[in-house]
Parts: sequence; structure tokens; C-alpha cells
Amino acid sequence: MAIAQGLGLMLALLLVLMSGLVAADCECGFLTQSSGKNQTRNGTVNGNEQLFFTNMMESKFFAMRDISRDGTWKRQQYNVSARAGRGEYGKSFGLDNVYTTAHEGDDTDDAASDGSNSNGGDGVGLVVGSTVWDEAIPVAELDSARKDLHYGSYRAGMKLTAVNGTCAAFFWYFNDTQEIDMEFLSREFDPVKKIYPANLVIQSEASRKAGYDASKTGTFKVVNLTFDPTAGFHEYRFDYLPNRVLFYADSQLLAEMNGTSVPSGPGHIILQHWSNGNPLWSGGPPEEDATLTVSYVKAYFNSSDSDVQSSWAESCRKARSDSSDDSSSDRVCTVADVTAANARTGGTFFNTSDPNQPSGGGNDDESGATRLGSIGTMMRSAIALVLMMTCL
Repeated sequence: MAIAQGLGLMLALLLVLMSGLVAADCECGFLTQSSGKNQTRNGTVNGNEQLFFTNMMESKFFAMRDISRDGTWKRQQYNVSARAGRGEYGKSFGLDNVYTTAHEGDDTDDAASDGSNSNGGDGVGLVVGSTVWDEAIPVAELDSARKDLHYGSYRAGMKLTAVNGTCAAFFWYFNDTQEIDMEFLSREFDPVKKIYPANLVIQSEASRKAGYDASKTGTFKVVNLTFDPTAGFHEYRFDYLPNRVLFYADSQLLAEMNGTSVPSGPGHIILQHWSNGNPLWSGGPPEEDATLTVSYVKAYFNSSDSDVQSSWAESCRKARSDSSDDSSSDRVCTVADVTAANARTGGTFFNTSDPNQPSGGGNDDESGATRLGSIGTMMRSAIALVLMMTCL
């Protein structure tokens, strides 16, 4: 009787485990919900639409122990002169200014020299220093290693600094005239008046001709956030689509930009926190060290890499052939919206690999998504395990 009960319990656990694995199989792509103005036969209407993307890149910074070991992201080290950066000071991007943070209240040091934290924490911290060295302000940048990120939905959970004099930025970048940007200037925050502007920018050829002042073009909007972005984590997102970009905070549409100024090629994601003393933009330098904390990044996108496209097509074809029917619908994952309630941890993730391991290793496909196996394969493995236990 005890053996039978044990087998029954083990089988139940296996079924629960398998149901979770099946739900995380996304070989045929991802569906996201997008708000905004949609084109129909009868003209332009407001509403929601489903967007389909083939690849993903997910990073749980809050679960990482050491950002320097992560192959998906690269800390940046370089200098920008005051003249080149159009500021009163230069910018000194340093590796030590990007590190894994500890949870508030932890006794561990926030930053080790190699960017590590043994316990994990709130995410990755990007620090702007208060001490000017050699006419340059210490600043921080973290870039995605992949540069094949084309049309897609790009999201980051962030807690902004309340320290005056910095610019926090989450953006997609190809070059200075093809850039999609969400920027937050801490000097503009006014908690008394509840003013927390989000600067939404598309840099284009037109903005270059205007001295990179996108406000003189049609691709610059300032939207006041309805919450204090320094008090907790919120998800900031932009959907990069053909001739259209939609900006969100906590899954609520902030603004939409359309037209030929929208980029059309692939690029990469950049997280940046900086100051150069420009009174018209970042202000600063800050009077004390200021930290932007990023808890996660999610990207659901179409790759521009032909090899990645072929790999996706083959993975989807194989998943469909392994399935009990010929439908790929059970291999397409729906991406849930994130709100302020779960913006620190980002809700559902489809990539269950070690957050300190580079994408592409082990069972990862070239999108960084972990393929957890077909239903048939898992069923055969589960049955074999149960039979083996029965023999014991």
C-alpha cells in the first residue's frame, strides 16, 4: 500500500511538472497585446491588436548573482568628452558602475569590484557618481550582446533615482539617427506637484539636422507618469513596429509615434544612466551617488539574422511534428501584461535557464529561449520513470 501511495504521489508530481513545462514551450513564437491606433478598411481606429514575434530574450536581473558572468549583456567602458557629449563635463563609462544589487536590508555589500553579489537582489544597479574625475562624471551603461533585434516588444522593470542631476535611459539603438528612447530626467521630478515626466524620443535624420534635438521634429513627446517612479519598480516598454512605435508604462499606453522617422532595421538594447552637467537635459553632476536599478528585461522580437530565422522555423516545424495534432497554436506563448503589482519581478518568464549562463548554451535555442521538450518526449520520460519505480 505504501509503495502504491508513493507511486501515486510521484505520478501526480510528474504530471504537475509536465504541465508547467508544456506551458513554457514556445517554439513557434510569442503573442503580445498592443494598444494604439490600428488601420482598418474603414480608417484608423483605437483598440488592441495581437502582435506575433518569433524570438525572445529574457533576463532576470533580480535573480542574478554576478552580472559580469552573464553572456547576454555587456558592461561598457569608454569615455565621451564634454564637447562630443554636448555637456559641461565628459562622461566616463566604467565597468564598476554596473553591478548586481542586494535586497534592501541585506547586510551584504551592494557592489563588488567584479559586479557580483552572492545573494542576488533587486537587480542590476547603474550608478552615476557624484565625484568628478579628470573633468568627467562616472556613469554607467549595459548593452545587449545581440544586435539582431528587429521589430519587437521591449520591456524593462526599473526603479529610478530621486537624486537630482541624472538621465536614466532605456532604448533600442542602431546608430545616432536610428534610435528609440525612453529617458527620465531626475531634475524634472517634483513629488510635491506629482510631476514625473517621461521623455519619449525617436532619433532620426531629421533630429540630426536639428542638432540631435528631437523636440524640433515630430518624434519627441513628454508624458507625465501617474506614479512616483522613484518609489518602486515599474515596467517601461516600447513596441517597435513598421513605421510605428508605441510607448507604455505598466502596460498603459503613453504615446504613439508614426511615420518615416521610425527606424526600419535591426539594433540592440541599451540601459544607461548618465550625467554631463548639461542644464538643459541631465543637469548634474548629482550631489550624491545616484543609482538606477533594473530588475529585468524582456524582449519579444523578430531576428534579422537569417540563421536564427532558419533555426526558429525548424524548431517550430519539429514541435508541430511532435505534437498530437498539426496545430502550432499550443507552441505559441501569450505574453502577459505587467503592472506595478509585479513589476519588480516581471510576472511570467518563458526562459527558465540559469540567469548567469549565456544564452545559446545547453538546451537554449539561438533566441535565448529554453526549449523544454515536446509533449511526447516528456510523456515517454515520465512513463519510463514510473515503470522504473514500479520495478523497484
